[in-house]
Amino acid sequence: MNLDLQRLQPYPFEKLRALLADITPNPELAPIALSIGEPKHDSPALVLEALAANLDKAATYPSTAGLPQLRQGIVDWLSQRFQLPAGMLDADRHVLPVTGTREALFSFTQAVVQRDPEGLVVSPNPFYQIYEGAAFLAGVQPHYLACNPADGFVPDFDKVPADIWRRCQLLFICSPGNPTGAVIPLATLQKLIGLADEHDFVIASDECYSEIYAPDQPAPVGLLQACASLGRTDFSRCVVFHSLSKRSNLPGLRSGFVAGDASLLGPYLTYRTYHGCAMPIHVQLASLTAWQDEEHVAANRALYQAKFDAVLDILGDVLDIQRPDAGFYLWPATPIDDETFTRRLLAEQNVAVVPGRYLSREVDGHNPGAGRVRLALVAPLADCIEAAQRIRTFIRSL
Repeated sequence: MNLDLQRLQPYPFEKLRALLADITPNPELAPIALSIGEPKHDSPALVLEALAANLDKAATYPSTAGLPQLRQGIVDWLSQRFQLPAGMLDADRHVLPVTGTREALFSFTQAVVQRDPEGLVVSPNPFYQIYEGAAFLAGVQPHYLACNPADGFVPDFDKVPADIWRRCQLLFICSPGNPTGAVIPLATLQKLIGLADEHDFVIASDECYSEIYAPDQPAPVGLLQACASLGRTDFSRCVVFHSLSKRSNLPGLRSGFVAGDASLLGPYLTYRTYHGCAMPIHVQLASLTAWQDEEHVAANRALYQAKFDAVLDILGDVLDIQRPDAGFYLWPATPIDDETFTRRLLAEQNVAVVPGRYLSREVDGHNPGAGRVRLALVAPLADCIEAAQRIRTFIRSL
């Protein structure tokens, strides 16, 4: 077996299961899970209808590059959503459909990174675990940039030493962030593009939560938008990842896309052809329907906004907790150790959360996730309200 597999750490939910193995949840209360970021809102009916209407296409091998109409639909959505000039994106060169961004984030790293014991994949901390695992399996080291509250949970890129940038082959950014919900400002994205030019690394922007934001607030900016603002029409060294999982409540469809620098996506398409991950045609056609409809996305945003309003109203005076810029997570500081908080909350109130330390790594004695928990507001509104009330009761009992 590949010896780099031994470098992989247990996934956060494996750690969570081990932490809670000896806990008996309060049997008098119904369980409420705020631990896993799996959307629970209804999938849009028009997408499911398109999926069912095209099941006969399952008899046809799909191409790795995807249907031209899907690629064009993605280009149309990107251009409208991120205010890109007409014609800036070419459906034949700048877009590839992927079977969920999780596999794409991992495989893109394998295609881009050159094995080098001194090489780095740089990412925020806390982070989506795929960034770290992809770095290990690509034969380089992960390097973590802390997301601290003093900096609005955005890494302080100005403090990164030049030597780190010199060794960096791939920079992962996540905006809105998981679990912090922080959005990276346009000026910071522009600065990162300049650093990528100076030090010759690729920026991979994970934007899977970009469509979940307060309806009365501006939509989060994206990396391609930053490229356009700089007149960077070739998107050099920049790629973005988007998904229907959160935007459209379709995590089981395993549908997303990667878009950006054609000089990167061309070789990556070759990699994907060998990798064998073409999206089934009926899934592609259903995906096109999803990308062409914004009504269900707006309704989705409103549902999350109602949850944030209700939960923050209940917990705002008992927890150090803030409304995130976007996304569907809350990232509060805990009044006691985050592992103890998680264990006792399940035992006493039958509410499941994730300790923040499981989503980040300790660097120089500092783990930016320690002393926090992640609350995923994916359950129905009534359950989120009930969970918040139980958390309030628990905190007041401490």
